Amino acid sequence: MASNRGVVYMGPRKVEVQSIDYPKLIAPDGRPCNHGVIVKLITTNICGSDQHMYRGRTAAAPGVVLGHENTGEVIEVGPDVEYIKIGDLVSVPFNIACGRCRNCKERNTHICLNTNPAGIGGAYGYVGMGGWKGGQAEYLMVPYADFNLLKFPHKAQALDKIRDLTLLSDILPTGYHGAFTAGVTTGSTVYIAGAGPVGLCCAVSSQLLGAAAVIVGDINPERLKLAKAFGCETIDVSRTEDLSARIESILGTPYVDCAVDCVGFEAHGHGARSKEEDPADLLNSLMAVTRAPGGIGIPGLYLTQVPGAPDKDAQNGILRLHIGLAWVKAQFFYTGQCPVMRYHRLLMEAILHDKIHPAKAVNVTLISLDDAPEGYKEFDQGAAKKFVIDPHGSINR
Repeated sequence: MASNRGVVYMGPRKVEVQSIDYPKLIAPDGRPCNHGVIVKLITTNICGSDQHMYRGRTAAAPGVVLGHENTGEVIEVGPDVEYIKIGDLVSVPFNIACGRCRNCKERNTHICLNTNPAGIGGAYGYVGMGGWKGGQAEYLMVPYADFNLLKFPHKAQALDKIRDLTLLSDILPTGYHGAFTAGVTTGSTVYIAGAGPVGLCCAVSSQLLGAAAVIVGDINPERLKLAKAFGCETIDVSRTEDLSARIESILGTPYVDCAVDCVGFEAHGHGARSKEEDPADLLNSLMAVTRAPGGIGIPGLYLTQVPGAPDKDAQNGILRLHIGLAWVKAQFFYTGQCPVMRYHRLLMEAILHDKIHPAKAVNVTLISLDDAPEGYKEFDQGAAKKFVIDPHGSINR
C-alpha cells in the first residue's frame, strides 16, 4: 500500500510529522465517496486558524491531521467523477460542500448542511468541522470533486504562479470576502484590523476593489512593514489609545467608510490593553471608527467554545459589544467563514493576468513537510511570513 505522511496535532504548541493512512474514497462516517478524488499535494499552507488549534485554544484532541489550505494534482478519481481528470492541477477550497443542499445551491458553501454531522459546514483538518482529514500531508482525499475543485486552465502557467495561486484555497478569498462584504468599492476608505496573512490579503483585495485609502492596524511592527511595502497606511495599535485620532491624522477625518476584523477571538486590545486578549475592544473600536452608516466585515474566527479565554462569557463566545453604538450609526456586520467558491475563480484570473501579487504581500515562504513543526513555532511567535509547505519538494525554491 502507498505511504503517506502528515502534520499531526499532539497537544498545545506541539505538532509532529507522522506516518498516516493513505487516503481512501471514504467519508469520515464510513460512507463511500465515489464522487471524490485523491490529490497529491503540491502546496499546503499553515493558516492563522491552525494557530488557534496549535495553541490549545480549541477543543481539538491530539491526533488531528491538520491543514485546510490545499493545492495539488489529481492522481485518482472516483467512479462518479465526470469532469475532473487525472493530472489536473487544482485548488481545493477549505469549505467542504456537497453542492446538493439548500445552502450550497444558494452559494453558501461555507455552511453546507450535509458535510458536518456535528454542526454546519465542513472543512479539512479542523476541530468540529466534520472529521475530514487535513492536507498538511503528501496526499488528500477530496469529496464532491466536480463541485468543489477549481481546475487551473494551464498547468505550466499555474506552476509558475503557484506561490500566488496557493492562497486561493482560503486566505485570499477570505480577505476579499471581508473587504467585499464590508462594502469596499471605488474610492472607499477602509480600516483593517490585523496585518497577518488574512489582513494583508484583505488589504490587497481592497486595493483591487478600488479603495482610495487602506489603513492596516496591528501590534506587530514586522507585519506592518509588509503592509506599508505595497502602499497601505499603518497604525501600531499597541501605541495607540485613540484609534479615531490616528485615523484622523491620516485621512483628515476620524472615520472610515468600511472596517474589517481579520483577527478574531484572540485579538488584543489597544494601547495599554494591547498585551491582553480583548476581542470586544477590537470590535467596539471598529464600530467607533466606521462612519454612519458603514459596514464591518468580520472574517476573523469566532467560536462558541473558547477554552482558555479570560472569563466565562468569553469561553462561551459571548463578548461585551457596544451594540447600541452600531444601532445608532445604522451600521451592518457581515460575519462567518468565507464561501471560497464565490470568489476563487475570479481571483484566479486576477492572479493569472497579473492584476494582484498576493504572495509578495504576505511574504510566502516555502518549507518542507519536515520543517512544518518549526514553521508552526515561528508563526506562533509572530513571524511576518506565510509558511507554505511543499510536501514533495516539487516547487523550484
